[in-house]
Amino acid sequence: MRALLLAAFALSGAVPLAGCIQPLYGANGAFDASPLASELQAIEVDEIPGRIGHYLRNDLIYGFNGTGSSVAPRYRLSVVLRERVQTPILDTVTGRATSATVIVDADYRLVTWPQNVVVTQGTAFNIASYDRFSNRFSNVRAARDAEIRDARVIADSIRTRISTEMAMREPAPTLVR
Repeated sequence: MRALLLAAFALSGAVPLAGCIQPLYGANGAFDASPLASELQAIEVDEIPGRIGHYLRNDLIYGFNGTGSSVAPRYRLSVVLRERVQTPILDTVTGRATSATVIVDADYRLVTWPQNVVVTQGTAFNIASYDRFSNRFSNVRAARDAEIRDARVIADSIRTRISTEMAMREPAPTLVR
């Protein structure tokens, strides 16, 4: 009986909020298809230099257009990375670092194409740590894994911010050729 009362109470609190919450990527109703997915597919990601830039660009391309379909670009995303490594912990006996932290800042800017009007811009960052060992190859692999983790988190952050911004604005007009 008590469980039934709790369920009824929870349902009564959720019903008034049902119209306030809208899905970001999906359709709002049976007859209303959201154009956000096609807008995100129309984002062309510029080349980003460096190894972590390669990982970030691939994650962004997959995040915006995971279908692999070819869409005429209506937006251009440019990203500038700043990466640094810090070694916060040192072994007192050997004087070597026992851990390292890879810090990546990404300044991004999304513009309409070919008009070059800024849609949104900002900075995303992430910090990934890893342990260092006496084996040099394990340190190289651990550092690369930290870079990959940074790239994934930054790509998700940029994709979410751009998706939110584009969901709030009108879709760009399609160019007829």
